Amino acid sequence: MELNAAEYKCPNCNADLKFDPATQKLTCEYCMSSFTVEEIKKLCAAAENSIPDEAQVQSQQDFEDHTQLFHCASCGADIMCDDQQTALFCYYCHNPVILAGKMTGKYKPSKVIGFKITKEAADDSFTKWVGKRMFIPKDFKTGKQLEKLTGLYVPFWIADCSIDADYRAIGKKIRTWTSGSYRYTETSEYRVVRRADISVDGIPADGESKIDDLLMEAIEPFDYSELKDFSMSYLSGFFADKYDVDKAEVFPRIRDRAEKAGKGVVQSSIEHYNVLVPSVQKYDILKTDWQYMMLPVWFMTYKYKGNMYEFAINGQTGKIAGTPPLDKLKLWLFSAGIGTAVAAVLSFITGGLLK
Repeated sequence: MELNAAEYKCPNCNADLKFDPATQKLTCEYCMSSFTVEEIKKLCAAAENSIPDEAQVQSQQDFEDHTQLFHCASCGADIMCDDQQTALFCYYCHNPVILAGKMTGKYKPSKVIGFKITKEAADDSFTKWVGKRMFIPKDFKTGKQLEKLTGLYVPFWIADCSIDADYRAIGKKIRTWTSGSYRYTETSEYRVVRRADISVDGIPADGESKIDDLLMEAIEPFDYSELKDFSMSYLSGFFADKYDVDKAEVFPRIRDRAEKAGKGVVQSSIEHYNVLVPSVQKYDILKTDWQYMMLPVWFMTYKYKGNMYEFAINGQTGKIAGTPPLDKLKLWLFSAGIGTAVAAVLSFITGGLLK
């Protein structure tokens, strides 16, 4: 059978597959997935070659017509908003931005979760959150800083992964008991085999390189039951990021999280063994279905002594994440005050003992 790599797309990132003579598999040089010829033939046979209908084409055109793209010459960010808005500053570096033109339809998301947390509620939550931290710069708590809190739709890739799990091990059950003056130990060994098709759905990874990935993971989860078909009306009054990290680039993050979830499923079925000695642990992702969507985040940056600090509030649930800057002078004065007080107490106690 003659294989034409251009005719076969990676089931995980949609890049072209190439046949590797050394492994006799089709491999993807972008996300590093590999598949047997039989697997690809089966997956390709099951795939639907959908042709966009008239409504989809019109939706793409409406997106292009009514979406503005602004570019920050300072940090390189591309800011998306509807055609009724004027972007005055970049929410990453707070410098002015310039109109760059219209968005293309390929950046149109399929789904969106609208903001549920208002600006007032986000301000209040952030103020309370900051109020619990002692050693932060004084101006970090000011109203001027809260003005930088921006409602932002962050681009996310959401993946549903199909995993072929193959786990084999020797499982040991150990029982001990005492009889008279003797202590006995009984070890029973079992052959443990787990073969399973595991589906891990709704794994998120943000598609914006300028936002810290761990920050976005820290404000998870989002409630996907509130997903709606994307409409430009959701952007009214808010900004949105244009993704600059594609599916192939985020797939390693997706794969790690999917494999971790798959391992968790297998491990939950073998917890009754005291000891496990694995011989095979394979979690192959055979197929990934993607959705590109916009998820709501209240976002803020703060520059302090040359470093940029990022903060995020889940615009649906209100969960907050970020690491506030540390005012070392405040910390030093506080520590010095405690040291002085302790020295005074010790001096008083020592003086009393010497009398």
